[in-house]
Amino acid sequence: MRQGLLWLSERQGVFNFVRRNGIARRFASRFVAGESIDQGVEAARELSLRGITASLDLLGESVTAEADAVAARDQYLRMLDRMAASGAEVNVSVKLTQMGLDISEALCVANMTAILERAAALGGFVRLDMESSAYTQRTLDFFRLRLFDRFGAHCGVVIQSMLRRSEQDVEDLSAMKARVRLCKGAYLEPPAVSFAEKADVDKSYVRLMERLLLAGNYPGIATHDEAIITHARDFVRRQGIGTDRFEFQMLYGVRRDLQEGLRKAGYRLRVYIPFGTQWYPYLMR
Repeated sequence: MRQGLLWLSERQGVFNFVRRNGIARRFASRFVAGESIDQGVEAARELSLRGITASLDLLGESVTAEADAVAARDQYLRMLDRMAASGAEVNVSVKLTQMGLDISEALCVANMTAILERAAALGGFVRLDMESSAYTQRTLDFFRLRLFDRFGAHCGVVIQSMLRRSEQDVEDLSAMKARVRLCKGAYLEPPAVSFAEKADVDKSYVRLMERLLLAGNYPGIATHDEAIITHARDFVRRQGIGTDRFEFQMLYGVRRDLQEGLRKAGYRLRVYIPFGTQWYPYLMR
């Protein structure tokens, strides 16, 4: 079933039909904050009033026209300014293909530099989202070679536990003292590069999570898996790792009860808030 949903996520014709469907739009509203920057920022502001931080994500990827990449950049610049004006912590997530990576690396560098300069001026943070495995090395190289030296305090990257390569990637990023968000991964990948069984993905997640927590570079533990969350809580307690040295991260609209429980227990929590018109592929994944 998961493979079928992932296949549907790539069908533009299906998306065009679904977006016109009122029932589908109402369903999407639980997991997507809206289609405008103002709606996304308002969702972040409301969470901040409850002591929960957010990372805003303008949905969209695989941009093929320079004008679209520049337009996406400009939306991120407006988003950063409006987050700061709202009083919410300034934190966004960006996909490099949305910034033009497949068009020109120079274009992508220019767009990301503009975003990171604005984020740094506002005391904010930018997370490079990880895309499919075809982009893993390119994303990590871009982060390491183009961004980290200048913006290391204001940017981080994502690692997916489903990928077989991730253990070495975590070692390399930990040595750099880079900030990492750890997730399981949501793309359909070939068995040569990814673990096929959920149990293996989970075991990989726990190994990588422990390594990141011990490295002490403020990792984001992005999961709704209660067993893994319980393991994380037990692990940090045994290791004497304070709650100020990491954060849990969850998706907007998913397991709100669990989010509230972690907040009440005194853990830092960040909610990933997607918004924009391109919500259909996100929901299918």
